Amino acid sequence: MTSTNGITKTRKLAEAAVMLALAIVLSMLKLLDLPYGGSITVACMLPVIIIAYRHGIGFGLLTGLVFGISQQLLGLSTLSYVTTWQSILAVILLDYIIAFAVTGFGGVFRKLPSQATGLVLGTLLVGILRFICHVISGATVWAGLSIPTNAALIYSIGYNATYMVPETIVTAIAAFYIGSILDFRTASIKHIGHEKQNKIPVLAWIAGLLIVAALVFDVVMIFMHLQNGDTGDFYGAGLAEVNWLLVGIVTGAAAVVSAVLFVISSKTKKA
Repeated sequence: MTSTNGITKTRKLAEAAVMLALAIVLSMLKLLDLPYGGSITVACMLPVIIIAYRHGIGFGLLTGLVFGISQQLLGLSTLSYVTTWQSILAVILLDYIIAFAVTGFGGVFRKLPSQATGLVLGTLLVGILRFICHVISGATVWAGLSIPTNAALIYSIGYNATYMVPETIVTAIAAFYIGSILDFRTASIKHIGHEKQNKIPVLAWIAGLLIVAALVFDVVMIFMHLQNGDTGDFYGAGLAEVNWLLVGIVTGAAAVVSAVLFVISSKTKKA
C-alpha cells in the first residue's frame, strides 16, 4: 500500500525502526547527567520528531509511544525509589511513556512553507509538553523524595527546567540545521537547494556543524552550573562559576572558522 506522498507502509515502518534505533542511541549519549534525575542528550527526540514531520502526527505518536517504552526499559532502576503501585504507574506514564510519546506532536507544523521553521516549532512544542509531564510528576510522585514537599510545584518547575530547557535548545538547534539541508517532505529525501547538482557543499556542512557544536557546547557549559550538585536545587548564582572565557573562545573560534568556510564554499560554488 502506498501513502499520499508516495511512500509505502513498509518503508514507513522501516524508516521508523531506523530512527527509533538512532533515538535510543542518542538518548544514551549524555552531554550532562544531573544528580537527581534528568539529563541533556544529543538531541535524542529529533529522530522521532522527524518521523512525525515526515509521516504525520498519528504515525509520530505511535513511534513516540514505542520510544517512551524503550526509555522506561532503560530506566527501570528509577522505579526502585517509589513504593506504591499508584506512584509506580504515575512514574511510568508521566516520566516515560507519555513524556516521550508527545514527541509525535513534532509534526504539527509540517504544513508551514519553511521546513526548518516547522521542525523548530515542533521541537519547541514537544519540549513544552514533555516539560509539563515531568513537572506534574515531580510535584506529585517525587514530592517528599527527591523534591521537597513544601512548594513542590515551584521546585519541580525549576528542577526540570535545568535539563529540559537546554535539551530543547540543543534539539531545536539540530532541527533547524537538519531541516535546512535535507528535505523530508518528499518520498526520496533530497538535499535542499541542490536538486540539480551532484556535488554536496561539504565545506558549508562542516561550517554549519561547527556552529551547531559550539552552540551545544555553550548551552551545556552554562546549564551544568544551574543546579546544586548536593541538593538538586536550581542554582542561579552558579552562572558566576561558568568558565565564560572558555565559552567565548569556543564560540569565537567556531564563528571565525565557519565564516571562512562559508566564504570559501560560496566562491567555490560560483567558480
